[in-house]
Amino acid sequence: MTSNISQAYPYSSETEAERAAAVAATVAGHAGLDVTIAGESSPLDPGERRWTYRHGGCGGTLHVAGYARDQHAVYVVCDRCGKTALR
Repeated sequence: MTSNISQAYPYSSETEAERAAAVAATVAGHAGLDVTIAGESSPLDPGERRWTYRHGGCGGTLHVAGYARDQHAVYVVCDRCGKTALR
C-alpha cells in the first residue's frame, strides 16, 4: 500500500542511469519491494532526467520507480526506508 509522504515539490533531479541504479539498489535492500513496485506501478516512458523528492519521515530521497497504475501520479520509492508514495 502506498502512502503520500513528504513534500510534493521536487528536491533535485538525476539522470536515467542514476535513477535506475538507485531504484535497483533500494529494491535489493528491501525484501518484497520488487513485487510491490511491479504490482502498483507501470514502466516509465523514456526520459533523460527524472525529479527526486525528499522524504521528510526518514530523510531519504524518493526516486521515481514508475507511474501509478490506479491514479494519475508518479510512483516513487525511498532509498533509505523503502516506503513507496505517489507524487
